[in-house]
Amino acid sequence: MSCPRIEVDLSKIRRNTQTLVKRLGPCGVGVTGVTKAVCGHPAIAQAMLDGGAVGLADARISNVQRLRAAGMTGPITLIRSPMLSQADQVVQSCEESYNTEILVISALAAAAIRNGSVHGIVLMVEMGDLRDGISPENLADVAKQVVQLSGVALKGIGANFACLNGLGPTALQMATFCDLANEIESKCGPILKVVSGGNSANLPWALGERATGRVNDLRLGEAILLGVEPVSGDRIGGMHADAFTLVAEVIETGAKPMPSPSARIDPTTERLRIVKTGAASARMILAMGYQDTDIPGLSMPVGSTLIGATSDHLVIGTPRTPPKVGSEVRFQMNYTALMHAMAAPDIEVEFMCNPHTQPTRHSQGKIDTLALV
Repeated sequence: MSCPRIEVDLSKIRRNTQTLVKRLGPCGVGVTGVTKAVCGHPAIAQAMLDGGAVGLADARISNVQRLRAAGMTGPITLIRSPMLSQADQVVQSCEESYNTEILVISALAAAAIRNGSVHGIVLMVEMGDLRDGISPENLADVAKQVVQLSGVALKGIGANFACLNGLGPTALQMATFCDLANEIESKCGPILKVVSGGNSANLPWALGERATGRVNDLRLGEAILLGVEPVSGDRIGGMHADAFTLVAEVIETGAKPMPSPSARIDPTTERLRIVKTGAASARMILAMGYQDTDIPGLSMPVGSTLIGATSDHLVIGTPRTPPKVGSEVRFQMNYTALMHAMAAPDIEVEFMCNPHTQPTRHSQGKIDTLALV
């Protein structure tokens, strides 16, 4: 088997989806599986659907096109506001898209008319993350403009949390969001099919004691893929946190002396070191670096220490005898490391639950448990 590679257990992704669908169902909330961290990999998307996700969502049209090319015909939503230059592609590949700009929505309407279809519009509302979204006081006016356009249909509203500012939603924010859905329908009619309250960061709120109100959808990626709640980093009780494993090969072992200060030409070199080694130490060098993944997002093997990394080398210190050259070392990844590794061109993906599946060339640190019951 080639290295570096990502080993994926599709059965764990399917079971994670099933667990969340089962827990959110009594709250009246459906699960939309988000595939952006895995670059729209069709097999992983199918595992989400097999686990009960009502649809798929991605942030990039290239990932959606990959899903369509693999024969996936179910509903797929573009959850990043479409680029104006890609309006035709969005209409051709996606049933719905999340939007914030009336100029883009008008372009989607024109593209849909050319395509002989009607494209669904979900308006993203700014609820405190300070990334993308329409101001709540302007939402109703934008909604009225959308319903007057031919070629598009207003399907819902969406909110986002914990992406830019790292803060999860409060009960007050969610209540305000639900009130906005009611306000739009009071002015435009009962037309909102989707009231998407947010992402994996909303799980503590959705599964808490308060009612979820108008919210009937969550867009879940990190929770399904890694079994964790993104704000705290805690593992969700009953979920698998090891569906993905990154495997790298050892290319050198031995000890290295501490470099003398006079040997350092570039002062930035010291800042790149994760751990300062005061003397010669046993270490191993792996054929993987920052060009492949987000190194700080890797969980080191037990007893080992991350010394540092460059673009294509990973240096790990170990108190024991290092593995032999040619051996493999396995890592768990956080969400950022997973995103980078899945997009890296030199990392292959292997599915461990099906030994007949061929590798696809495409290309946690915390173990506390968050009991969401």
